[in-house]
Order: sequence, then C-alpha cells, then structure tokens
Amino acid sequence: MLNIIFMGTPDFAKESLEAIYEKGHNIVSVVTNPDKPKGRGMKMIASPVKKFAISKNLPIYQPTTVKNNTEFIKEIQAQNPDIICVVAYGKILPKEILEIPKYGCINVHASLLPKYRGAAPIQWAILNGETLTGVTTMYMDTGMDTGDMILKETVSINENETTGELWNRLSKIGGELLVKTIEQIESGNAPREPQGNNFSMAPMLSKEMAKINWQTKTSREIKNLVRGLNPIMGAYTIYQNKKIKLWKIEIVENIEETKNKLPGQIILANDKQGLFIKTKDGMIKVLEIQGENAKRMNTCDFLRGNPMEVGEILE
Repeated sequence: MLNIIFMGTPDFAKESLEAIYEKGHNIVSVVTNPDKPKGRGMKMIASPVKKFAISKNLPIYQPTTVKNNTEFIKEIQAQNPDIICVVAYGKILPKEILEIPKYGCINVHASLLPKYRGAAPIQWAILNGETLTGVTTMYMDTGMDTGDMILKETVSINENETTGELWNRLSKIGGELLVKTIEQIESGNAPREPQGNNFSMAPMLSKEMAKINWQTKTSREIKNLVRGLNPIMGAYTIYQNKKIKLWKIEIVENIEETKNKLPGQIILANDKQGLFIKTKDGMIKVLEIQGENAKRMNTCDFLRGNPMEVGEILE
C-alpha cells in the first residue's frame, strides 16, 4: 500500500480524494488552500477538500504559500510519501516538492492533454464549442500541465451542457481515473507518454468576456458563451442601463422574423412566448434569465414582472 499525500481545493478535487479514500489507500495527509471569507457576513469557509478530510479525520495542512516555504517542505519530506496526488490545488509546486515522492507527483487534469493546458480547461472546451473532452492523468514537472501523460478518458460534450454540468461529470471521472492511475503505478505498469509541442492553452476567465457582443457573435457563439459561463459568472447584456444575465438560451432556426432587424434587437417579448433576440446571423430564444439584483428565473415568469420593449436594441 502506497503512502499518499493529497493536494486539492474545490469540489472537483474532493471527488478524487473521496475516490482514493474509498479504495482504502493510505492517505497520510491532505493539503488544501486556506479558508476564505464568503457571503455578506464574510464568514470563513473551508474548502470542499478540507471538509471531507475533517469528516474522515485526515491530517490537514493549509499553507498560504508553498514556494520557498522551508518548514512546509520539511514537513512533506518527513511524511515520506510514495506519491503526491494533485487535483486543482491552486498553487504551483516548486521543484523541491516535486522531487520528494518515490513515484513522483501526479495530477488529474480536466482535458485531453496537450489540449487546454491551464486554469480553465472545462470552461474553454464549452466556450469553443468542443464536442469532445476528457480527463488526463500525468506526471508533474515544473511546467504548466506539461508533464508526461499516464491515462486518458474521453467523453462527449452534450449540445446544451453547461460548464457546471460538465464539471460535475468530469470530477467523478477524474476520481475513477486517479484510482486506476495509482493502481498501475503501484503494479509497475503505468504508461508514460510525452505530450509533444502541439498544445493549446486555457487561461483564467476574465469578467470582460462575459458581456455579449451582439454585433460580432453568431447565435452559436452566444450559446457557447452562455453555456461556458454558467454557473461561474453568467453572460450578460445591458437593457435600459441595467445588467441582465442570460443563463440558458436556444438557437431559433426559423429566422424570417429577423429580416431588416439589427443584431441585439428584441424581436418578441411576452410572458406567453418568451424573449427572442436578433443575432449577427439569426435569432436566439432566452429560456432562463436574471434581472439586476434579482434571482435566476424562467424567462416567461421574468417578463410578467419585467416587460421588455420589442424593437429595443440590447447593448
């Protein structure tokens, strides 16, 4: 039985920690990010990984930094891990930590490497309209998701799937793939495949990209933006100087009504049929919407209390 140190922070990582725990692996400690203030009361909230570790009485470490943290590095060395498993930890590990475990540090990454290296692979797969993605396990090195690959699992992305829905699916798959990876490393049968140089990046998302550009974006691109930013921040537009978020839309194929209309123009808006908006190349129907300082809701329900004028052009 291998001695494992687990490093991770969000719910995506918690699924991997739970998977290896349920398989009976010896988890000597768990490393996660420090608690963060959240909500109106700014109450300190533990990460999903920490909450799970507490429930299973696993030793927990929460260093504010790992680079040049001599005390923390010595603590990791003293635990003599065979493997360090890293899943969405949120900090780059220095070479001193990467070299500690006997079998190295392994990472679960939510893309089919070398495609979508970086912080937001799930989001960018949907933003770019991909139909396939997956999970890759790899040996970590000092680069950003550049290490040799171990195992992969490919999954299809559904037509209307959001980042949140795909995130949940891949987190389960990631846990299962990590278990298989550890078993293969332990048996000495783990493959090792270099990534090569044909890669793409998935950088962190910016708030600026959330605003819908009706003049330049096609219906498909707007749908992918809405899906890709759900539930992280939501794609938005401006109506009468107020921000309105679109959480779910569909593309309307019959576009006779859009002739001589301008991108961003409201074609139809009532509480029976819903909200239809002209795009660069057609029309979309908004299914779920959120007014400024309000809750997400069905568009027809929203329009009952918040009428929108046909002909108005969204910013």
